[in-house]
Amino acid sequence: MAELTTTSNRLERRKAHTRAALISAAQSFLAAGTLDVPILEITQAADVGLGSFYNHFESKEELFEAAVEDALELLGSLLDDLTADIDDPALVFTQSFRLFGRLHRRNPEMSKVLINNGLTTAGSARSLAFRALRDIQAGVRTGRFTVSDPELTLTIIVGASLSLGQFLHDHPERDDAQATDEVAEGLLRLLGIPTRQAERVMALPLPDLDAWRGRDGQAGLPDSASPRSAGLPAEANLPRSAKSE
Repeated sequence: MAELTTTSNRLERRKAHTRAALISAAQSFLAAGTLDVPILEITQAADVGLGSFYNHFESKEELFEAAVEDALELLGSLLDDLTADIDDPALVFTQSFRLFGRLHRRNPEMSKVLINNGLTTAGSARSLAFRALRDIQAGVRTGRFTVSDPELTLTIIVGASLSLGQFLHDHPERDDAQATDEVAEGLLRLLGIPTRQAERVMALPLPDLDAWRGRDGQAGLPDSASPRSAGLPAEANLPRSAKSE
């Protein structure tokens, strides 16, 4: 029985490895904007057999969808974990935007996957747009934000986020943290946060991205997008509120 269990576990690990390799290869093609690539070329990039592809996916489109969802799951888990203990919707929104802006340089492949597919995935429950809308609506309910149409405001924020990412890729000489924070502060004012409060929110420290642990147990984000989600280590705490002036 123990030998059977060991063999079964080994098989499951092999299947998981193959699926992850296919997703990683697909993300590389998505990041490059190459969508007309043959399945054979994807399997070669993943270093798996062509027959293995159909053990996991029925079509190239299904693989690409899974690749985007995987990147969204990774980034969504990161942002949710790093803002889980914050009560102030304005701080949740700001920290998430500032963290995402810093990820464009830290993980350029995942960044390009999200930039190239950000508009088409905006309606997904896992998308960054969905999370941003959730935070905006929470801010409106609590009186922190004073926008009359959260969904319309979201279109501005999504556009700013994707444009910022492309800008940072196009201008490697620019300081990504400074550029991100300038955009974030402008968005806070768009949402109705007074200047002094916006400055106070922006002055709060960000958590250490390298301290975040994925479900593989390793700290920090991987070099390229891969299926990971995990909890926030105790040492990466954030302030709970930034309302006081």
